Amino acid sequence: MSDPQVSPDQPMVRVRKARKNNPEKTREDILQAAIQEFVEQGLAGARVDAIADRTATSKRMIYYYFGSKEQLYLECLIKLYGDIRKTEHSLDLESLSAEQAILRLVEFTFDHHDLNVDFVRIVCTENIHYGEFVKQAPVIGEMSSLVLEALGRVLRRGVKEGVFRPGIEVIDLHMLMSSFSFYRVSNRHTFGEIFQIDLSDEAIKVRHKQMLCEAVLNYIRA
Repeated sequence: MSDPQVSPDQPMVRVRKARKNNPEKTREDILQAAIQEFVEQGLAGARVDAIADRTATSKRMIYYYFGSKEQLYLECLIKLYGDIRKTEHSLDLESLSAEQAILRLVEFTFDHHDLNVDFVRIVCTENIHYGEFVKQAPVIGEMSSLVLEALGRVLRRGVKEGVFRPGIEVIDLHMLMSSFSFYRVSNRHTFGEIFQIDLSDEAIKVRHKQMLCEAVLNYIRA
């Protein structure tokens, strides 16, 4: 069969593939790669070139989206704190009894830290820098205040129901829940080696979560 003839008067039609441009996905990909770089190298050791190598983008594009390595690090902090706060907000504590709501929040806090080592390590990095970048992001404090408000409502409801004692400082209770959950991840290697305990062992996790739930309830019960 002969090839179809094209009339000299007929214009040539060139089909171009549509160029995909998804700024939100590009930005998210950069953030995820940057989190890994900051976790492994810290703020001082992290390199924008290395972050670009982890993605399908360029160093120039990273600067286009974030301006500087420091601003990118700050955006990583905001993302990681935002992720935990968004999930806390979805726990639907109001539909539970006061005790059940506290237990759900304790268990969530424990599990989130256990499953999100990157969050723990970057918070450790930020503490090395004396919270310098958290100070530049009021939105982190605003997001975090929501969990204190939710916890405060549960406490007041429990006092009204007669199951919690009055006078509990919300910030102290939040610190009690988060500090143990954070420590067993941030210090798992040193603590584990010194005391020869495997903090990643599932049976130990179950034991520790139950212990934390009991400790919190014993502290706040009437």
